[in-house]
Amino acid sequence: MTGKIKRFLIGRPMKSNELEGEKLGKLKALAILSSDALSSVAYGTEQILIVLILAGAAALWYSLPIALAVLALLAILIVSYRQTIFAYPTGGGAYIVAKDNIGKFSSLIAGGSLLVDYILTVAVSSSAGTDAITSAFPALHDDRVLIALAMIVFLTLMNLRGVTESASVLAIPIYAFVVSIFLLIIIGTINYFTGGAPAAAPQMEATISNVSLFLLLKAFSSGCSALTGVEAVSNAIPNFRDPAPKNAAATLVMMGLILGAMFTGITLLAYWYGIRPDEKATVISQIAEATFGRGWMYFVIQGVTAVILFLAANTAYSAFPLLAFMLAKDKYLPHMFMVRGDRLGFSNGIIFLSVMSAILVIVFEGNTDSLIPLYAVGVFIPFTLSQLGMMIRWVKHKPKGWQGKLVVNTIGMLTTLSITLIFIFTKFAQVWVVFIFLPIVVYLFAKIHRHYENTADQLRIDLALDKPCVKGNTVIIPVSGITQVVRNTVSYAKTLSDSVVAVYIGFDDESIRKMEEKWEEWDPGIRLIVLKSRYRSIMRPLRKFIDTVEWKKGEQDNITVLIPQFITKHWWEAVLHNQTSLMMRAYLLNYKDVIVTTVPFHLHK
Repeated sequence: MTGKIKRFLIGRPMKSNELEGEKLGKLKALAILSSDALSSVAYGTEQILIVLILAGAAALWYSLPIALAVLALLAILIVSYRQTIFAYPTGGGAYIVAKDNIGKFSSLIAGGSLLVDYILTVAVSSSAGTDAITSAFPALHDDRVLIALAMIVFLTLMNLRGVTESASVLAIPIYAFVVSIFLLIIIGTINYFTGGAPAAAPQMEATISNVSLFLLLKAFSSGCSALTGVEAVSNAIPNFRDPAPKNAAATLVMMGLILGAMFTGITLLAYWYGIRPDEKATVISQIAEATFGRGWMYFVIQGVTAVILFLAANTAYSAFPLLAFMLAKDKYLPHMFMVRGDRLGFSNGIIFLSVMSAILVIVFEGNTDSLIPLYAVGVFIPFTLSQLGMMIRWVKHKPKGWQGKLVVNTIGMLTTLSITLIFIFTKFAQVWVVFIFLPIVVYLFAKIHRHYENTADQLRIDLALDKPCVKGNTVIIPVSGITQVVRNTVSYAKTLSDSVVAVYIGFDDESIRKMEEKWEEWDPGIRLIVLKSRYRSIMRPLRKFIDTVEWKKGEQDNITVLIPQFITKHWWEAVLHNQTSLMMRAYLLNYKDVIVTTVPFHLHK
């Protein structure tokens, strides 16, 4: 039954040689890998206005120069990450660039930041998508956490089905969002210039006494949240069809052009229409209502906006498993992240991402504004390290035309570093947790790496010297009575060794006497050792007996403990029986030089 449900939800298992068919073309890749960046149009302008409104409505005109600065940064990032794609065609983005050019510690900071950023991407996207729904249907406001969690489950199942299948389904609403936003921008612009704007725009260049440089920098850093997700294409190059670098670079440029155009249009409409931040209505919602009224087109805009905000998380589902794979390959994450599932995706990475993001949604109660600052600062750290790594690469290798490339990355590094510092100084109260969490992540990377190195050192053998050592075998069988299970285990033990002994642990003299009499009558051909437990414990007397046998025979014999266990026909029937054999196995596995084996006996009905 479990297998049938899994097949229904995820699909049939795919052969390894079908992996090439899971690669993405430019159009599908644009939808899947750009959904995060494109969706930020829905809240990037709003984040700028939320800060500026603190100085009054007249200060909202500053959104225009701030948006222009954000667009300039977008152009720098697109050009610099395009260079990264051709320099590192295997993907990995900031992690690989930092590892190759700066050092291990920097690469772990970049990798850790990106992993945290992708987790936050899912949490922010699901929360922001829920906000769009509750803007259109305020009655659902109290259910926003459940709505966000339901969408995370949906995206998890879609991505477990494979990259190509999820791309085919999810590309439709993503492109519908792009078309709808451009339609909104075009009609909204026409309405404004034909006198249809419902409110006067704040006077441009008005002097506002309480607008400080600090406030403007804070608004700029908030607007930079629109740039999150730009790096995803460079991280996920292996997902592209050949020639992968060329296709990835083209996808990155297309994403930058679309994002820049939509962000510019929404910011201008918000300014022209005098839109102000509202807790119960997003900026997109207000612009759509001002342009179309509360008609069917308004609800179409809200619907596709909600969908794109949810699907923005799909960028993380594409990039997180690949980055986790690379970190696991370098022994900084558990090796389970290297395993491909039935549908050729890195299923463990997908599931881990979903669980962590769901926890964040629950903890923050689906509050998008609380998550976005963490989300943005987490991505600008790897932005900066990636630019610095590329600068070092150009200086070190000096390829043809390296001076121009160095200038681009230098400008990019200084800009992203400045924004990172602005985030820290202007939003420290909201992002301070990053400076606790990120070192913990890097520390865990180091601990995992040390474990794998130590394990490899202990498992490594010298092929010339380390030959198999042949020893005898002393077999110990813990028994609680004389049953078919014990008969089955004794029969198997006799095929392993002539030195077999059964051990019975009794709690009173009467039970011990009866066991000895039955054993003598049964006469299985092996000796029974009887131990009395005064404290009704099985483990302690058994452990002392094994210690004694190991002390006497450990030099010439292996010590093997065979644990008899019966297996019920139905899984739920196991709950009706004591799990002594499982507890015994778990307890004895801690023994350094004792082999522990379970001998199953299957019940038929």
